[in-house]
Amino acid sequence: MSKIPLSVLLFLFGNLLSSSVVHAIVNVTGNKTQYFKAGSDRNSGKDCDRGWPHCKQPITAQRSSLLPVEAEVLIFEDLRLSVVYPVIQKFKSIISSDPQGITKTWVGSDICNYKGFYCDNPPDNKSATAVASIDFNGFQLGAPSLEGFLDQLPDIAVFHANSNKFAGTISTNIAKLPYLYELDVSNNRLSGPFPTAVVGLNSLTFLDLRFNFFTGSVPPRLFAQDFDFLLINNNNLMQNLPDSLSSTHILYLTLANNKFSGSIPVGIVEALSSLTEVLLVNNSLSGCLPYELGSLDEAVVFDAGNNRLTGPLPFSLACLKKVEQLNFAGNLLYGMVPEMSLPSHVDLYSNALHVYLY
Repeated sequence: MSKIPLSVLLFLFGNLLSSSVVHAIVNVTGNKTQYFKAGSDRNSGKDCDRGWPHCKQPITAQRSSLLPVEAEVLIFEDLRLSVVYPVIQKFKSIISSDPQGITKTWVGSDICNYKGFYCDNPPDNKSATAVASIDFNGFQLGAPSLEGFLDQLPDIAVFHANSNKFAGTISTNIAKLPYLYELDVSNNRLSGPFPTAVVGLNSLTFLDLRFNFFTGSVPPRLFAQDFDFLLINNNNLMQNLPDSLSSTHILYLTLANNKFSGSIPVGIVEALSSLTEVLLVNNSLSGCLPYELGSLDEAVVFDAGNNRLTGPLPFSLACLKKVEQLNFAGNLLYGMVPEMSLPSHVDLYSNALHVYLY
């Protein structure tokens, strides 16, 4: 066997080394970075056509986190919108359920066109533009909390989030929202003690906390606020009806399906002469029905069924000229039903009442 000259071995070894050495040439194009091996052309690999023995085609890889990334520039219509932008994006990051793809529209600086967000001129500056209203009703969004979102929208006036999957409780910081006059978070998964911060919202006229899991008692001061709508039914609230009900002018009062107890305050009628609807059904109310109920001139619905009310039906009920629905079923009432024009929907079932037809 013939020996290979040393000069030939050195030549072959040198070629082997040169073909294995890799040089990285970085070319940032869009969202990708291209790496080229030695001997290739960074644009088209045309040198490969020249028959270079160690030529390689470009290798495509994701952009390295160590490489500089051009920051996105956002331009907002108003400074107030730039303030709430990070608040919205932080809330978006904790959304756990979005079956309708709502949050896909929460991109960029045009917040007023985000689905569910509505802008207007705030009361303190008619030339400014701010997020004034939110309507998430029926979106079925899920999030572990509204804290850090609702309470961080300084110009919000209307917040509607009915029928979603929001959990947690209501932040005490909502007391700092000066323009909030409608708050609807009904039919969610909110829990904890009753959100006492709503007591400090003097501008609030519409409060809907129905179908949640709030517990404990309601601050008596709440019933003294000038609500048009106070809807807190279907929770786990437990207390006597406070005497402060006598000093409010609520139009729609729904306390149903809780654990309210005690008697219906006598003075309630004097304050609620404009009351249109009151739902007290499925609580633990006791005592007699106050004679003053007949003074509810504007009452259309009065439902106190399934409680522990006792005594006779007040004859003053005959004065309820506008009532369309009257329910006292499931109580311990007795005696005669007063002579009156019975409404289209009346339920006196499961009492010891005697009806005389005139």
